[in-house]
Amino acid sequence: MSTVLSGRTALVTGAASGIGRAIAAAFVEAGAVVTVADRDPSVDEVARAIGARRSAHLDATSEDEVVTVVDEVVESTGRLDILVCSHGILTQAPTVEMSAAQWRETIDVDLTSVFLLNRTALRPMLAQGSGRIVNIASQLAIKGGVSLAHYAAAKAGVIAMTKSIALEYADAGVLVNAIAPGPIDTPMVEGIDDEWKQAKRAELPLGRFGTPEEIAPTAVLLASDPGGNLFVGQVLGPNSGDVMP
Repeated sequence: MSTVLSGRTALVTGAASGIGRAIAAAFVEAGAVVTVADRDPSVDEVARAIGARRSAHLDATSEDEVVTVVDEVVESTGRLDILVCSHGILTQAPTVEMSAAQWRETIDVDLTSVFLLNRTALRPMLAQGSGRIVNIASQLAIKGGVSLAHYAAAKAGVIAMTKSIALEYADAGVLVNAIAPGPIDTPMVEGIDDEWKQAKRAELPLGRFGTPEEIAPTAVLLASDPGGNLFVGQVLGPNSGDVMP
């Protein structure tokens, strides 16, 4: 069992399933004290299953709920060392058919809520003089995606925001980075139509989608000392070869 995160406190959002759950489980295995958060009530069972210290029900688009959850982590553990923003939604629509409501919902959930969490977590991290933030973006932020303009735009915003925050606070001890996975076999991707998924698999040099467990070690690296110490505003891409910067 690795202990690279021994004693560090972490908050992982979107932890009821998929990449968030895998990252939370990897953090627990690496010795971190983990709070798992999600708007899905099953996050309580996930906390028990992976050995997280606590769970929290969180609608990350609510500024009040974000502040409450971060405050609870700090009050219960004395600090917040790591934030991972892994929540999100994924829907499809050609641009000419996309409603403004669908666009706004995706931007709200996949971008604005990440800003709220980053801003709120920065406060205790800056006060303690250290911290790591890992934002989950997407390779589609770099290359775009058919019928996914809203999702790609939101994730591109996550990358630009990550770089900007990293520039602001690296010298204060808070390192902010992003992971831009390729297509991953998760409940969220299950909702995308089979034609899109078949076409995407055919594009991938690796020839397959990834699994959440193949993304989690990248988050552990970015959160660890000394492994993550020199990553500042970086976008790491475990993406089956879909994007080669």
